[in-house]
Amino acid sequence: MTDRSERYVLDDQVGFLLRLAYQRHMALFMERMTGGLTPTQFSTLYRLREASEPLSQNALGRLVGMDAATTKGVVSRLLARDLIRVEKDGEDRRRYTLFITDTGCRLLDAVLPDVKHSSEATLAPLASSERDQLLQLLKRLI
Repeated sequence: MTDRSERYVLDDQVGFLLRLAYQRHMALFMERMTGGLTPTQFSTLYRLREASEPLSQNALGRLVGMDAATTKGVVSRLLARDLIRVEKDGEDRRRYTLFITDTGCRLLDAVLPDVKHSSEATLAPLASSERDQLLQLLKRLI
């Protein structure tokens, strides 16, 4: 039997709390999202638009924090909706690069208020200084 002072309390564990907070944010995001995008699809489109150069699928996955299988699925779904396009790399014929389409840019512009609102709703229980502190601490963790 372990000492009571070393008792494990699930409600005090960072992973458990992060998962619950993420579930809450996902629910708020999907409730407000009018463009039919998941948070990962939104992040993928956003990273493609802000990129200063064409991105390989591998590089895009790293920028969004996705593994190769997830990246492939997200890219396939965005291609099917004509939100991104793929081209052979001019320098390396084995490599493909990804670009956001005009349709993808218009959708991003349309849903950005929804995305901002879901972030604000997620952080609403916190005071402004607590919001800033939480975001800074999360950035330090990653």
